[in-house]
Amino acid sequence: MTLDEEHPAPMPVLSYVSGTSSVPLLGETIGANFSRLAAANAEREALVDIAAGRRWTYAELEADVDALARGLLAAGVAKGDRVGIWALNCAQWVQVQYASAKIGAILVNVNPSYREHELRYALQQSGLKLLISMTGYRSTDCRAMVDAVRGECPELTNVVYLSGPDWDELLAAGSTLPPDSLARRMETLSADDPINIQYTSGTTGFPKGATLSHHNILNNGFFVTETITISNRDRICIPVPFYHCFGMVMGNLGATSHGAAIIIPAPSFDPKATLAAVQDEKCTVLYGVPTMFIAEQGLADFSSYDLSTLRTGIMAGSPCPVEVMKRCITEMNMSQVAIAYGMTETSPVSMQTQPDDDLRRRTATVGRVHPHLEVKIVDPITGLTVPRGTAGEFCTRGYSVMLGYWNDAAKTAEAIDEARWMHTGDLAQMGDDGYVTIVGRIKDMVIRGGENLYPREIEEFLYTHPDIADVQVIGVPDPKYGEELCAWLQLREGAAPLDAAALADFCAGKLSRNKIPRYVLVVAEFPMTVTGKVRKIQMRDTSAELLGLV
Repeated sequence: MTLDEEHPAPMPVLSYVSGTSSVPLLGETIGANFSRLAAANAEREALVDIAAGRRWTYAELEADVDALARGLLAAGVAKGDRVGIWALNCAQWVQVQYASAKIGAILVNVNPSYREHELRYALQQSGLKLLISMTGYRSTDCRAMVDAVRGECPELTNVVYLSGPDWDELLAAGSTLPPDSLARRMETLSADDPINIQYTSGTTGFPKGATLSHHNILNNGFFVTETITISNRDRICIPVPFYHCFGMVMGNLGATSHGAAIIIPAPSFDPKATLAAVQDEKCTVLYGVPTMFIAEQGLADFSSYDLSTLRTGIMAGSPCPVEVMKRCITEMNMSQVAIAYGMTETSPVSMQTQPDDDLRRRTATVGRVHPHLEVKIVDPITGLTVPRGTAGEFCTRGYSVMLGYWNDAAKTAEAIDEARWMHTGDLAQMGDDGYVTIVGRIKDMVIRGGENLYPREIEEFLYTHPDIADVQVIGVPDPKYGEELCAWLQLREGAAPLDAAALADFCAGKLSRNKIPRYVLVVAEFPMTVTGKVRKIQMRDTSAELLGLV
């Protein structure tokens, strides 16, 4: 027997973790949970809509939600019917969310930035029965767009506009129903029923409708805020859109499942309005994507706002630059701020940092597995779980995985395998401590001369340049190497011009030569989705055109 046979090398630890918790999953519907928490916190403030100048206690909010729920019943909305909400953040959005849940209608979140063809697709694909809509905002005439597509949506029988008599008439209609009508409907509902359709902002083709249950989103909202120790004494400032899981699940459901207050600073993101809301409403929690925090910290009068009541918050949507996180902790008083990672199809959060995690874990990782979930990193080709420290595709399984894509079994089968693992398309590495680092998207990975390059690593280094406020790195076509790197830069106010040669000088000796961007584009802003995510595919197309690479 050889020495190697007598002492074989230890088996590598695989990239798999499961989240344990002494706190059980909630087994109730959203409506039942809301009623239970409203009764326990009746006199506490539940909702503040700053733009509207209105506020509700939990008792008042439940009364308005129930009135709307009865109105929807009177309008003929059955369990499983689709009810759409097309609006910016406002109190009515929150009321529609909980009222539709109480009657078992499936809420369809309609993206406020949709144009006519996108609206038509969402209404047709979901089979929407009733649409609750704003009349318009900025240059968008929502009423005209609805009129243009309504005739092509045969299942759409009713449109209610938030401005004008429609809304009041809907509320009044419910008063004609028997007093127990809502309670009887709620008795027919299951926590496993579908309750929400969210259209993913697909980069190619039409978006897919991720279909989520009460159990999916109620529990995810609860455990996101449970992880940052939210209680009924907290006040959560939510500038992220309700249209997306960040706002309606991590925000609204995260708040109400703990009896906390929802603070709406403005209909859409405004850095000044957000900081003013934190100050005036004495918020203890602030949500946002990194670009929102960058905008807030970049205000000329940033230091004049009193943010002393802040304690924690959630930053999600894209990686957080180290310097931005430092300022959140030191200048915004968010000592317990957490990073959260996930996707719409997983309700959305799978990983989250802890309140006492150090700076490295809050910026270099997306945290550790959420309670009651499983995570593994697999080889994208073989599907086998890779050793820790090896890059592969991030997969998750558990209560949070969507029911499927609405009326699209083929796309559902591509995303969720036979063992119910959700394949995210994200490239990740798991450390020995179970914390995960996202190194890019499989489709965003740049292959230069046969070598895999991960934009996140390069972006993180470029953030250390004193004149760079924000940066995104993408791959562009190259006849020799297949792809080359291009950096889109947003410069700080008053910064000197920065070109590819100057950036190369800054990177020399600090980044490998193959990781230094060949091209540099200085821009005022990045193309973004309504949920605050950078549209890299659009950036690639624009870069190729501007640089003459097509």
